[in-house]
Amino acid sequence: MTAPTTGHLIAGGKVAGTDVYSFDQEHIGRIEDVMLDKPTGRVAYAVLSFGGFMGLGSKHYPLPWDMLRYDTTLGGYVVKLDKAQLERAPVAEEGWQDRRGTIDDYWAMPVV
Repeated sequence: MTAPTTGHLIAGGKVAGTDVYSFDQEHIGRIEDVMLDKPTGRVAYAVLSFGGFMGLGSKHYPLPWDMLRYDTTLGGYVVKLDKAQLERAPVAEEGWQDRRGTIDDYWAMPVV
């Protein structure tokens, strides 16, 4: 059973499917999954589904979790990026977890 969402906490299973918006409130995609860092137990990435049509042909992009801020008025997460930045970002494809340095370098986040 998924825990209820209360206060500042949300169950991981409820994050998937949440919409993501740019700072100018343009819908840019939705979260497909979250990735946890095994050694620390912290959320490392949100995997964002972007592009395509009705779910077909969309690509998945790992965004560092620290980039996302929840906006209660939008009912989704807001990130400080635009579609052009996202289209150039590393894609979550086979073995992407082994390329954390490349992903973190693109987003200018330190590798932990």
